[in-house]
This record gives sequence, structure tokens and C-alpha cells, in this order.
Amino acid sequence: MKSMFSGVLLATTALSATPAMASEVSVLDTMGPILATAPDGATIDAKCDAYVAAITERKTALESESGPATVDGTLTRYDELNALLGAGSGEFTLYQEVMADQERRDAGAACQVRLATLGSSIGLSRPIYDRLKAIDVGGADAATQWYLSRTLQAFEASGVALPDGPRARVQELNEKLAELGTTFQNNIANGRGVIKVRPEELAGLPADFIAARKPGADGLIEISTDTPDYQPVMTYAESDDLRRRLSEVYNRRAYPANDEVLTQIFTLRQELATILGRPNYAALVLEDKMVNTPEKVQTLLTDMAAAARPAAMADYAKNLEVLRELRPGAEKIEFWQTGWLSPKVQQKFYAYDPQEARQYFAYDNVRDGILRLTEDLFGVEIREWDTPVWDPEVETYEMVENGNVIGRFYFDNHPRPGKYSHANMVPVRPGLNGEPPVAALVQNLPDGDHSTGLMEHSQVTTFLHEFGHMIHGMFGGHTRWLGQSGVATEWDFVEAPSQMLENWVYDFDTLAKFAVDKDGNTIPRDLVERMNHARYFNLGLGDMTQLGYANISLQFHQNPVPDNLGAATRQWRDQYAIVPSPEWVEMQDAFGHLNGYSAIYYTYRWSKVIADDLFTRFKADGLRNATTAAEYRAKVLAKGGTEPAAELVRDFLGRDISLEAYKAELAKGQ
Repeated sequence: MKSMFSGVLLATTALSATPAMASEVSVLDTMGPILATAPDGATIDAKCDAYVAAITERKTALESESGPATVDGTLTRYDELNALLGAGSGEFTLYQEVMADQERRDAGAACQVRLATLGSSIGLSRPIYDRLKAIDVGGADAATQWYLSRTLQAFEASGVALPDGPRARVQELNEKLAELGTTFQNNIANGRGVIKVRPEELAGLPADFIAARKPGADGLIEISTDTPDYQPVMTYAESDDLRRRLSEVYNRRAYPANDEVLTQIFTLRQELATILGRPNYAALVLEDKMVNTPEKVQTLLTDMAAAARPAAMADYAKNLEVLRELRPGAEKIEFWQTGWLSPKVQQKFYAYDPQEARQYFAYDNVRDGILRLTEDLFGVEIREWDTPVWDPEVETYEMVENGNVIGRFYFDNHPRPGKYSHANMVPVRPGLNGEPPVAALVQNLPDGDHSTGLMEHSQVTTFLHEFGHMIHGMFGGHTRWLGQSGVATEWDFVEAPSQMLENWVYDFDTLAKFAVDKDGNTIPRDLVERMNHARYFNLGLGDMTQLGYANISLQFHQNPVPDNLGAATRQWRDQYAIVPSPEWVEMQDAFGHLNGYSAIYYTYRWSKVIADDLFTRFKADGLRNATTAAEYRAKVLAKGGTEPAAELVRDFLGRDISLEAYKAELAKGQ
């Protein structure tokens, strides 16, 4: 999932139904409909103008407010101001990610910069801060007290108390960082690479993959860096040369253009941290997280590496054994061989073939199965939603409970040139004044039935993971305050519910409801058992690589900007990763999390610890236990950010978070 803002004000999925402001235009009227069929960039620009005008009006009104500062007045007005900012950020992020032409994508990106600039000015507004600080919450509920406390903390961290000169410089820095961030993301989206291959080079790939890619007039087949091309080639192509070539193109996307952009981003972030009195940007951005200092993050990475390394070395030994059988005389595993070796090892040691499983995962069935799982687990209904869309392949749904619509969402799940190239959930409308929250899932999956839409099981897992963010946003999108609604919890907790949900696509009873082959035969129980037996292979190796990515994210924000970003990236990754990066890897330029997540990529690993711990309740009670699912929804998902995340977990588990479940999972791979 990707957050919409990296500054004081974070966009969230929903907010409360609060009294309307003394404004002629309501929050909902300002938002209006999504521009699904926007004809050109000018239409998006005009919509942006309306947002900016409404936000500016409300900001000015709040700054000039007089009389007693109250929860129902001042805090509510601030909340509605934040609602517009968050909704606008989500909406224009969506346009940047999904629109079919560069003009409209650029218009979406430009508006994000304008809104981020406004967000920064709100976070630096001393009059707004003073009004909020004057609110007496002594008689308010605990959630409101927590909300105001966190809000004031964010203002203070942003530099609201600085003298005029430094505060103005902070505003300039935030504006420039927003511009650089959109440039960085645009370069990645437009960094799609293509290689041409001879038909015989596709040996080892599934028959449906080959059949769908016809040679051109020159007799060659185009293979792109899009996920539906890249992942199968890196997993199944027998040609080491092909995998190496494609890996080189993939790992140099947006290079060298984004090197200069990143250098500026890191330099300006350090200046910002210095003005704000912090030693580095990592220290600044971690202050409101569960793991709240760079030292604690480093300790976490060290502890997790100690747990993961034995499993990783066992994984490496199995991979190397198989490699030597296939490539006699091999001394080490190459970077471009890891994905290809994995199914070979799974077949040898676990009697599991991912291609055998793949025939049961057609996109249409997987989509329906994930929706049905949500209905069964949480007692809701999901039905089609009749609304305009920006591309014919976009699918639309609404979630209903007791006859009431509690959420609406878009699926934009298939690749297009220029589209966002990974997977995320984008919040686009808050739940406000009786209107349900709205969000979009933006992914890059195969499309269709068994002839065109077969998915890897890992892609099924990704789909359910991203939809887990959607579920969190829908169920948590009905709290009183925007700053606590949906996924607006501590950032290093937000991945945990989605990671925990991934366990269900390893459950036979779940898979049996949608995993069928082209003849309608249900996936065999024996195959699912073998899948689960093989599941823990490469878990340690993968976690060590992820810890390397977390290290990259952390180190770039604690150290002077390196002269050679690629060399530094490879070094920091390889302090943890077992298979080192070749010198041609320049993955930092397409590492999108360096923009949105900055120093806190570690959140994925910390969330994994929490996810494994949360799942212990379901393992004990049963994956289909309706009582446990209802309790989880009520105590964790529906609470949003109304309590500290550690308290939500404690309430559900009856104890504090522990590393023991994570360690136990890794041990299964040894």
C-alpha cells in the first residue's frame, strides 16, 4: 500500500460523519464524482482548482476562528479540512497511476504537488496549531484525546514553532520534495523496458504464456518488464542468458534519470531534518512509529536477521545443490537464477511444481474467490457497482452489510503502458456524512480465464494482500475522526492485517471454493498440502533480501548522500541478502518506496512479525471461525487508529507482540 502524503497530514481511507462547516460548499460537494472519463488534462486541472480553492477557504476560516476552541467546533473543522486534503491526494494519485495518456497522468501528478504544498502550509500554520492546542479534551472520549494528541505531535514535528524564516524554508523544502516525488514516480512508470527474444529462448515457460506472445515481422517476440512478462520469465525460462538480459533491463528501470532525483530528495530531506533539530531524516520520520528511533530499527533488523539467517543458509544450500545438478561445476548462485531455481528445488525436495498449481488460478476465478472469502469470513455482501470507469477493464464493486453500503471500490488489475507498474491500494473518497469510503486497487495481473489469465500462486497472494488493505479501509472507515479512520494507524502496523490475510490462500477449504482447472476440476487437496510443505522454502532467503531493502531505506536517510547511489544501494542490500547484486543493478532508481516510505521500509518486516503473531489466534481457533473473525474485525480492523496499534493487538491476542511466531515460521524452512 502507498500513503498519499509523507508529511504532517497523511491521507486516509475515510473519516467520520461530522457536522458541516459554515461554508456554502460541503466537503462532499467539493469532492464530487471521480473523473473516470476525464477527456483531457484540463478537466483534471479544473477539478484540482476546485479542491485547492475549497481547502484554502477552510484553512483561512480556521486560522481566523475566534471564541472558545472546542472538539465539536474547531477539531471538527480541522477534520473536514483534512478530509478534503486526503481525498484530493488519493484522487489525483489515482489519475497519475491509471490514466491512459501522459497529459492526464501529468495533470494528476501536478495536482499532488499543489495539494502537498497546501498540506505542508497547514502543518506549519501557527494559528491552526494554537486553536487546536487550546481545545480542552478533559471530558472527551479516549479516541478523541488520542487523536488530538497525535495531531499536535505532528504539527510540532513539522516545525510549526520555528521562527518565520526557518518555517518558510521548511515550506519551500516540502514543496520541492513533493515535486521531486512525482518526477521520481513518473520516471518509474515510464521506465518500462522491452527486449526481443527468439521463440526458442522461451523454452520452459508455460504453453499459454508462449501462445499469447506471437513473433513480430522480424521473427522475434517482445518481452517487457511488466509483471505478467517479467515474473514468468524469471521463474521458468531455462535460458540463463535470457533471464540475465531481462533482469538487467528490469533492474535499471528509470536509471540514470532517477539518480539525480534521489540525490536531490535525500539532500533536501537532510536539510529539513536539520532545520527541525533532528540529526537526520530517519530520526524525524520515525518519531510517531511503533519502532520510533533509527537505533531501534537497526536492532530490529539485527534481531530478525539472526532469526532468518539459519533458514536462509539452509535455503541457499538446497538451491546450490540443485544448481550443480543442472549446471555442473557451478560455484555460486547468480542473481538472475534465484527465481528460476525456486520451482526446481520445490519439485526436488517437496514434490511441488508451481506450474501444476498455476493451472488452477485463472484471474476471473481468483477475483471471485477473494470476494467470496471476504463475504464468508466477515458476513458482508459484495455486489457489482454501476459507475463510470476510466478503462474498459476496470471492475467496480460495493460492500453491503444489513442492507447498507459500507464501502465501494475499483479493481484496475491489468497492465497498460504508462500505468503504475506494481500493486497498491489508493484511497479516493472518505466515508463522510453517510457516504461510504471508496478506494481503488491498482495492480498488474494477467487478465481473463484459463486461456489468458493464469496466475502464479504468488500473484494470488499479492492480490489478497492488497485487497486486505481494502478490507481494512472499508471496515475501519466509519470512525468519528479522519485521522483515525480506515488505515490511519501507525505506519509500521498498516501492513500487518494484509500480511496476516495471506495465510488464507494456503488453506485448502478456501482454495477449493475457487481454484479450478479449465475442465472445472477442483485443486487437489494433496497439491495444496505439498504447496504448504514447500511454502517455507526460501522464506529465510527472501526475508534476508527484504531486510537488505529495509537497510537501504534506513541508511540513505542517516548518512551523507553517496557519490555513487548504485554502489551504496548494492552494499547496503548485500549486508543482509545472501545472493549479492551484480554491479549492473541500479534498483534504487525504481525503488518506489524510497519516495513514499523514505526511511521506513522496515515496516514490512515489523508488520510481518505482527501478522504472524495475529495469526496464532486463527490457527488455534480455525481459519473459518466466525466468532474469531468477528472479534478480529471489531478489535483490530474497525478500530482504525482510535487506539495505539500495540493496544489493538494486545486486546485481540490478550498479550503483547512477540517475535516467537515469526521465529517459528522461519524454523519450518530449516
